[in-house]
Amino acid sequence: MPAIVELNRVSKDYPLGDLVVHALTDVDLRLEQGEFTVVAGPSGSGKTTLLNLVGCMDTPTRGEVQVDAQPVNALSDRALTRLRLYKLGFIFQSFNLIPVLDVFQNVEFPLLLQGGLSRAERSERVKAIIDDVGLTPQLKQKPNELSGGQRQRVAIARALVSRPRIVLADEPTANLDSATGLAIIDLMRDINAKYQTTFIFSTHDARVMEHARRIVRLVDGKVDGDEVRRPS
Repeated sequence: MPAIVELNRVSKDYPLGDLVVHALTDVDLRLEQGEFTVVAGPSGSGKTTLLNLVGCMDTPTRGEVQVDAQPVNALSDRALTRLRLYKLGFIFQSFNLIPVLDVFQNVEFPLLLQGGLSRAERSERVKAIIDDVGLTPQLKQKPNELSGGQRQRVAIARALVSRPRIVLADEPTANLDSATGLAIIDLMRDINAKYQTTFIFSTHDARVMEHARRIVRLVDGKVDGDEVRRPS
């Protein structure tokens, strides 16, 4: 079975004045459809860089990145945009919700970008995913009327409404208290089990790592461990 994500000897360098920062060095990684994986490590270990490469937001200096069996290095800008729009979902630690839109409209937004669905089809899909994340009573509320945990649930619904094969989350619990953060991880695991969506998220929080099914550890831009756990 082809991997949903595959990195082969991937390195990413960034120039910094007269210096070169080696954000990632010779990273090999293979993820199957439906995995629930944490990329763990301290600040500066390369977690965000790895997610940006998988999310087609950046390109490697060396090596090959494949997403859904497509070598992204060779794709045009238009093809990369389509890949991000149709195959990838993104959850940000700062939520990135549109403040003037209510919960329904924020979640609907990716479907408007995609096109192809009728208004009734969009409404049905949006309401179903909002119900999945437990926010039906907040359907018409604006982001500033929601708690941090509720806003993160909106962000999860928005990432999933287009039915992507992969969801990427960069420190999704960083701005939440510990109890709310763990509730968000449990929600992501429930959705992973229900839809077989592949989740890849970064964290340096040991409490969050305890809830992962697979932990890929990065240290100084290199893979320092790859642990597969039984679902708890």
